[in-house]
Amino acid sequence: MHLISVNVGRAEPDAHTDYEGGVTGIGKRPVPGPVRVFAPGSKAAGLGSGLEGDAVCNRRYHGGDHQAVYAYAREDLDLWERELGRELPGGLFGENFTTSGIDLNTARLGDRWRVGADLVLEVASARIPCRTFQGVLGEPGWVKRFTREARPGAYLRVIQEGAVSPGDPIEIVHRPDHEVTVQFWFRAFTTERALLPRTLAAGSAMEPEAHETVRQYVEKYGDGAGAR
Repeated sequence: MHLISVNVGRAEPDAHTDYEGGVTGIGKRPVPGPVRVFAPGSKAAGLGSGLEGDAVCNRRYHGGDHQAVYAYAREDLDLWERELGRELPGGLFGENFTTSGIDLNTARLGDRWRVGADLVLEVASARIPCRTFQGVLGEPGWVKRFTREARPGAYLRVIQEGAVSPGDPIEIVHRPDHEVTVQFWFRAFTTERALLPRTLAAGSAMEPEAHETVRQYVEKYGDGAGAR
């Protein structure tokens, strides 16, 4: 398990973003490293991205401590290459880390990784696709297609800061005992909302905004099967 590439992006104008500044940092490109990775602070008041030199523009929905790093597996990019019939280089999905040898779909919220010598990350949630993602990729119906496939990639928080470079090893140093994988969480928050109460098993590994969504769901429907 290792990093294939470390990807950062600059704020660039884009017609597909809803951000009032009309710019997005979704277009990530591989850099040689080392790149410092740190806890960026809150969405509203922090630095956005957890990678030095990386831009997160619309901080209402993106960035902050619980989305400090976005990882996507090369194996899933390869699957999409076959589906779409086009090349998908690392960083095109907006990911900071393009990984190899680790199944991000079955990673559990609360899994901890050591990346390189010092960096320790914790799996926090899954990526929910947006209009900007669809526009940048240029695939009609992309949001629905990406959601249906449920290979969303993982957001991670920084437990211990460190610097990383392409080729650095990834080691799973802690795995909690619950069922809430990245894919399970994604399905619960998109297409199978009756699963939402079960995501509480992830405990404090799940970000506060997600806890509030579950609280509102349970208040309305109870903790059994509810809205679809």
